[in-house]
Amino acid sequence: MGTNHDIRGPRTDAEVPGFWRGLGLPGLIDVHVHFMPPRLMDAVWEYFEEPGPLIGHAWPIHYRLPEDERLARLRALGVRAFTSLAYPHRPGMAESLNEWTAGFAARVPESVPTGTFFPEPGVDGYVRRALDGGTRIFKVHLQVGGFDPRDPLLDPVWGTLAEAGVPALVHAGSGPVANGFTGPGPFGEVLARHPGLTAIVAHLGAPEFEGFLALADRHKGVHLDTTMAFTRFAGGLGEFPPALLPRLRDLGLEGRILLGTDFPNIPYAYAHQLEVLAELDFGDDWLRTVCWEAAAKLMDLQPG
Repeated sequence: MGTNHDIRGPRTDAEVPGFWRGLGLPGLIDVHVHFMPPRLMDAVWEYFEEPGPLIGHAWPIHYRLPEDERLARLRALGVRAFTSLAYPHRPGMAESLNEWTAGFAARVPESVPTGTFFPEPGVDGYVRRALDGGTRIFKVHLQVGGFDPRDPLLDPVWGTLAEAGVPALVHAGSGPVANGFTGPGPFGEVLARHPGLTAIVAHLGAPEFEGFLALADRHKGVHLDTTMAFTRFAGGLGEFPPALLPRLRDLGLEGRILLGTDFPNIPYAYAHQLEVLAELDFGDDWLRTVCWEAAAKLMDLQPG
């Protein structure tokens, strides 16, 4: 299935710069990176490593490091732009998280200004304020938040984002543990109501890969990120069906598949995500688009 494939995927983090240089890229853009206030980050790590009921099995954090060391790792890898995905698990958190991520972006040049929201009174107001402040992507975690994306309180928010052309990166798949609001059905209804919405479906929509690829077929604003897909840590996200690989290749060449990793919350080296994407043998053009060009275009990024 491969064409124009010359680049071997990196097997260690030290090999990552050689990987993107070999593709003729200035670096990498990673749309699925987590930075949060320290106390919340620590709580998330504890939840992963216990593991909590939304995880279901051991999930050791490979990059459980102080913030400055995590930033140094990303810079050494050549990640030139990345998100700071934070998300609330209850009402009353989102606006303060947006204030923190705005401050983070102000002091970290590579950070794409990132926001979040929760179905609660006033949500459209603080989302509009975040947009006015320069937020360029919003994280929505239906699994952890445990809320319905069709909640009437969110209807004006989806409309606001569609009008602004700012993407929502949505964990809408049911992996690793489902709830009543995950899967392509509920978020598909949001897209039907707001067909102009730009969305990035996390984890390729795992494990409902086919359903979310079908949403991408119906809605040109739907993109998907590669986070944890094809890695040798299943993590309850399921195996991508071989029959869908040609569609994944086509979507990538269309600029609809974006590199995501879940750094730092991964149980393996960063290089492994790139290694397994290269092993798909979709060609260097596919890798260039996924690792840089699609995200740069989608969020109008011109990182140095």
